[in-house]
Formats: sequence, C-alpha cells, structure tokens
Amino acid sequence: MADFVQLWVYLSTTPLFGLTATLVAYVAAQALYARVDRAPWANPVLWSVLVLGAVLVVTGTSYPIYFAGAQFVHVLLGPAVVALGWPMWQRRAEIRRRGLALTSAALLGGAAAACSAVGLAWLLGMPEDILRSLAPKSVTAPVAMGIAERLGGIPALAAVFAVMTGMVGALSAKYLFDFMGIRSWAIRGFALGTASHGIGAARALQVHAAAGAYAGIALGMQVLLASVLMPLLYFLLF
Repeated sequence: MADFVQLWVYLSTTPLFGLTATLVAYVAAQALYARVDRAPWANPVLWSVLVLGAVLVVTGTSYPIYFAGAQFVHVLLGPAVVALGWPMWQRRAEIRRRGLALTSAALLGGAAAACSAVGLAWLLGMPEDILRSLAPKSVTAPVAMGIAERLGGIPALAAVFAVMTGMVGALSAKYLFDFMGIRSWAIRGFALGTASHGIGAARALQVHAAAGAYAGIALGMQVLLASVLMPLLYFLLF
C-alpha cells in the first residue's frame, strides 16, 4: 500500500499522470469493447471520457495538469486522421464514379444536420449565441470551434456540441440503420461520417473498411463545405 501511495504521489505531480491515466483508461475500455463484440454502447471513447472525468473529479486534479501529460496522445490525432485516407485511396476509382452523388449527399446531409439542430433550439427559445454554436455541430470539433467563432457563437460550446453529436451517432447509428433496413456499408459509413464526423468515422472504420472509407470522405467533405458555406451564408443573411 505504501508503494502504491508513493507511486500515486509521483504520478499526480508530473506530466506522466495524464499520459498514464489516458492509456490505462483507454486500454481497459478497449478490452471491454472487444469482450462484448464491439457493441455500440461499449464505445471505448465514451467510457474513457467518463472514467477520466471521474478520476479528475475524485482526485481534485485540474485539467491543465492532466493535459500536460495527455498532450502526447493529442499529438497523434493528426496522424490518426491522415490514416483514414488509406481505405479511401484503395477505393479511389469507385469514389470518383460517385463524385456527384457524394457531393450532393454531403450538401444535403450537412444542411439537414445544421438546420434541424438550430431550428429545434430556436423553437425551444435558446439564446442566439447557442444557436450559432449549434450550427457546426456535425463538423469535427476543432473546425466547429473556428466556424462558431466566425458566426458569433461560443467556440468552447461548439466543441462540446460536436463531441456530443459524435458520441450519439457512434452509439445509435447501428440500431438506426438496422431499423431502417440499410445494409450498404458505403451508405452507412457516409451517413455516419456526415452526421458524426471523426468519432463516427472511427466507429465505422472499426466495423468495416468500406464504411470507414466512406465515413472519412464524408468527414472531409463536411469540413470543407461547412468551413466555406456557413460563414458565407451567415454574412449574406445577417
């Protein structure tokens, strides 16, 4: 017990705490995910976030101290996103043939995601800055923060909405697709990437390579389209 206490004191005062806690939480969550045959409810990202949040609250550890170590994992987000390009490259001829259909689907899907969220929040009487923060909810979090700032929203709140959207999609998509009778991996992946960006794309890639490829395409298209069209429409309308 004394050795454990000494180890905790050492880790909690160094950047190793954030790195160690992140790796332990994710490895444990991934083991559970594999044990239950990759059930959506056992998504390792969700459970890692919940466990890490509980640890920080219980131990009274501030987020800056945690992130001092976790930033080493954060750096790997770039290569992880680039890795999504490999299954896309393998299907480049197929994607080229479907270019017009994919672009149309991306435009309509992105518009539906943004308008439904903003419209519902407006009906509920939400403040204007929240409406503007909700608009880019289906774009990956870093880009959503930049778009929200251009729209006059709250970047931090936009990041929260984006992460929540990604988690909801990753958890519910399988059941929704099964209920609707959608069997095509390409359609499943593209829809998930359109609505739930990086978290959804990661889930799609774990399930099937074709789904992951199309989810990656949808993620990239939403980033490009939303970054250009949302600020443009805002300035034209307001």
